[in-house]
Amino acid sequence: MCCYGTLEDAVARATRSGLRTVEEEHADPAPRKVLQEARTHLDAYLVGARRDFTVPVDLRLATPFSRRTVMALDAFVPYGHTATYAQLAEALERPRAGRAVGKALGANPLCVVLPCHRIVGSGGSLNGYAGGLAAKRFLLGLEAQNSPTGP
Repeated sequence: MCCYGTLEDAVARATRSGLRTVEEEHADPAPRKVLQEARTHLDAYLVGARRDFTVPVDLRLATPFSRRTVMALDAFVPYGHTATYAQLAEALERPRAGRAVGKALGANPLCVVLPCHRIVGSGGSLNGYAGGLAAKRFLLGLEAQNSPTGP
């Protein structure tokens, strides 16, 4: 679900920052519940049984523009459809901010939950997906296959 890299990358970053262990008995159970719910949603999405995610997301570390950009995705580009960076910039009332939209989407930590894979280059070209173009192609194909209206 997260496009920041592999689990090994996350462990390496945590180790470099001084994190040694997580004490399970003191851990807050609320995040675990959200992660379990997110996994259930993701599993259903990947078999075409779910089209949206209702799990809470925390974007406090995002810039205001990035937060606004990724939060607009679901409403602006429904399941099974695509739009261009320029179209999303226009919808955000920032018509000249196509590159800024791309940068905001590139920083999206929840690539499937906040569906940045639905944003394509001008002319429909597939580019700019942190999870890789093969993943973007797969997600768009999955949605096209399971959408009654198609892209």
